Amino acid sequence: MKSVSGLVLGLFVLAVVPAALPAHAEDTPAPPAVESCLVPDNLLASESGLPKVEDAVKNGRPLDILVIGSRSSTINPTVNSSEVSAYPARLQVALKEKLPSIAVNVSVEIQAKKSAEEIASGLAKLMEGKKPTLVVWQTGTVDAVRSVDPEDFRAAVDEGVVALQEAGADVILMNPQYSPRTETMISVPPYLDNMRVVAQQHEVPLFDRFAIMRHWAESGEFDLFSTFHGNELAKRVHNCLGQALSQFVMEAAHLNPAQQN
Repeated sequence: MKSVSGLVLGLFVLAVVPAALPAHAEDTPAPPAVESCLVPDNLLASESGLPKVEDAVKNGRPLDILVIGSRSSTINPTVNSSEVSAYPARLQVALKEKLPSIAVNVSVEIQAKKSAEEIASGLAKLMEGKKPTLVVWQTGTVDAVRSVDPEDFRAAVDEGVVALQEAGADVILMNPQYSPRTETMISVPPYLDNMRVVAQQHEVPLFDRFAIMRHWAESGEFDLFSTFHGNELAKRVHNCLGQALSQFVMEAAHLNPAQQN
């Protein structure tokens, strides 16, 4: 029998993105259907910058990005399929379009069913074998489902950000996805608030995935309550998340696409 936390976590992921296996962003993903992907400017603005990203791009060096995420970093690949529709791959495509003269590489490190504390404890070792310019750390869902003490969660995120910065990378924190189907089952706001506190303390940008997806749901861009559209809905949402995240990176790094052409 599944535990209650396991059932809720499954619903939280399945509300938008079906359970999936780890995958890596690919160089030539197939183009998805055209979406408006509109996001209010205030949700893509950050007072914190990405100085290492800015320096790499302005000096023509490769832009290596590592996404540390959970199952919601993927969609639902089969053994022989590529993960070209998930948001890390869509981020890579969008950044290559914006920065045509720069080599952009996005890789994914899946940390399924791990809390922030469990992930943070292994980040220093993980970074020993990788030298990314930027790390996008997606966290908070597992902690919310397990009802981890919000202060313990904040301390773990703090520890993780310090480890990533000491390893020489810029950091973007990404909070949980929004799901109207699980709002009454888990309490996400304390974890959102603590991620924002850590981001401000360490002057790292926070990509507010929760608020962005809630905006899409409330504006009618996506029906995030329905499960009828399955993978097609997941692909559309991931495409828009990849585009929004690429714009967020450009803004935080003070980069102008026109200057790269």
